[in-house]
Amino acid sequence: MLNPLAQELNNVLRGSIAQNLFSDLGTRIFFPNGIIAQSGEAKKLGTVANGTIGMAVIGGHPVTLDCVHKYADKLTDAELVAYAPTAGNAELRQMWKDKLIAKNPSLKNKSFSLPVLVPGLTAGISYLADLFLDSEKTLIAADPSWDNYSLIAETRRGAGFKQFNLFKDGKFDMESFEKCVKEEAKTGSVRVLLNFPQNPSGYSPTKNEAAQICAILKEVAEGGTNVLAISDDAYFGLNYEDDIYPESLFAKTADLHKNILAVKIDGPTKEDFVWGFRSGFLTFANPAMTEEQYTALITKLMGVIRSSVSCASTPGQSMLLKAMKDPAIEAQKLAFRKVLKERYDIVKKFVTTHKCSTLNPLPFNSGYFMSFEVPSKKAYDLRVKLLHKAGIGTVAIDNKTLRVAFSSIETDKLLTVYETIYKVAEEL
Repeated sequence: MLNPLAQELNNVLRGSIAQNLFSDLGTRIFFPNGIIAQSGEAKKLGTVANGTIGMAVIGGHPVTLDCVHKYADKLTDAELVAYAPTAGNAELRQMWKDKLIAKNPSLKNKSFSLPVLVPGLTAGISYLADLFLDSEKTLIAADPSWDNYSLIAETRRGAGFKQFNLFKDGKFDMESFEKCVKEEAKTGSVRVLLNFPQNPSGYSPTKNEAAQICAILKEVAEGGTNVLAISDDAYFGLNYEDDIYPESLFAKTADLHKNILAVKIDGPTKEDFVWGFRSGFLTFANPAMTEEQYTALITKLMGVIRSSVSCASTPGQSMLLKAMKDPAIEAQKLAFRKVLKERYDIVKKFVTTHKCSTLNPLPFNSGYFMSFEVPSKKAYDLRVKLLHKAGIGTVAIDNKTLRVAFSSIETDKLLTVYETIYKVAEEL
């Protein structure tokens, strides 16, 4: 039997695209009227005393050890050690929404939710899986793709996991993508995750390819299929070629069709070079959903957060908010992006001008990575040999894909590293 709070949310969401796509857990989940909710009320109305939250308070401020605070002396006690709201710092969430429009101008005047802060993009993907995947549902992603997708979908949620071929003749394999999506549409719903710039390939679609991808999703939606279109934008904005579609696909799918629920997973992790902050955002969009329904959907997401980690870490949110207000942030980010572009240019030139009979570089134009196809299907062997013989660390995504993160290799070492990769591959 459903909890009355879950039923109340389901009533608000009745007939919406979100309810049509929910997993078994998505249907059952709710945000309890327990400690967090009651403490929120007490924070506003408990003017005499607030005995709701398990924090030690002296003089109206959370206590902080000097040996902790001295390492973050520009943060107040509350900014450093107090619990954060379940959905994240309210000011930071609004600022991130404003930044989404600035970075994706076509989102202006489109309906989308207030972003919810989650403890890292991986957690965001996992929470989406909780809401929308179960043993009766399938997630579509590219081949190759980040190994965490299958771990979350198949292992954690017991869902199906289908992959379309990412490349054909050096371009996005639109035929494979369309075939995979339309085959899944026969079940009545499609859940597809598109990650650009892509991990592990480092590829982003051209303007024409982005339009074609969205046209395929719109076609199946017009046929009556419910579509969950997830944009994993972990490496958003790190584009190195002029023909790349400059915005997130979320900007296109946000109002593409009433049968499409668009979701954006992004955050400062890579965009703002704060990997260890573990702060990400989930944002929803659909042209037919009301603000009340967005609130209900977010409340369900808060239930998933509350039942797993309770809330994300406070210091990272506090520092991020201050940094985003700093007028120097964009210039500082640009300086680091120039370094990445320089490394990209070196790698691109090398793989374009050098040939290796045992390696095929996959198309790449953005992000942190590039990958090689290993036709012999000995990517694991190559990884081990590079590590033990040459002291070079790489990642075998699967038996046919070797990923190299040029982002983490010093610029003056890149040529030596790639020459060694080619040499060892030829010897394998």
